[in-house]
Amino acid sequence: MNLEYEKDNLERVPFEYYLAEYQKLDPKEVEERCGFPYDEEKQEFTVRFLMKPYTVSFPAYEIHPVNASEGEYLALLETMGAKILLLHHMVSGRLTPAGGQFLSYRDLPSGETYFRQFHGRCILRLTYGFGFKPDAFRKGMEAMGAKEVKMGDHAYQFEILDQLSVIFILWEGDEEFQPSVQILFSDNFPQAFEAEDVAHIGDISIGALKELAKRV
Repeated sequence: MNLEYEKDNLERVPFEYYLAEYQKLDPKEVEERCGFPYDEEKQEFTVRFLMKPYTVSFPAYEIHPVNASEGEYLALLETMGAKILLLHHMVSGRLTPAGGQFLSYRDLPSGETYFRQFHGRCILRLTYGFGFKPDAFRKGMEAMGAKEVKMGDHAYQFEILDQLSVIFILWEGDEEFQPSVQILFSDNFPQAFEAEDVAHIGDISIGALKELAKRV
C-alpha cells in the first residue's frame, strides 16, 4: 500500500499500529462484528464509507473504489485520517442496531472531555465554512448523497458507514444573528467509535463536504 506521509507525520504511528492489529484479526469475526461482507475467495471486505462503496483487502489493507466515476471525490482514498478511522473501527468497533435517536457530541461517552477539541475542529469549521453559504452547503450535501431532514434552516443526514448516521444542521446568519450549526450522531455510535474517533469523523465529513461543494 502506498502511504503518503512523511516519517515524522503524526499519522504514521497510529496507522502502523492499527494495521498490525488488523492483520491479526479473523476476517469472519470482523464481518460479524462490523457488518462488512467478506469474500473469502477474493480475500476482501466490501465497505461503504461516506456512502461510497470500496473493497478492502485482507490482510494487506489495499483499498479500491467500486464503480467510481472519473474525478469523483473518494475520502477513503484521499485522506490518511479516513484510512486510520476505518482500521480502528475494524479492530475494535462494533455495529449495533440504531434505536432511532440522535446524540450530540456531549452526549457520547467521554464527549464532554473532548468537546473543546470537537468544537474547534468541527463546529467552528462547519460554521465558518458554510454559515453564510447555504447554497454551497446544500449543493455539497446533495453531491454527497445526503438526505434532507427537517431541522434548523437546512439539515442533511448521511452515513459515515452503513447504519451509522450523522446529521449536519445549519442555522443561517444575518445582520442580527451569527450563523450556527449542530452535528448529531445516531445512537449506535458509542458501540462503534470512541469520542476521539467521532471528532475525526466530523473533520473528515466536513472536508468531504467542502471538496464536493467546490466541484458542483
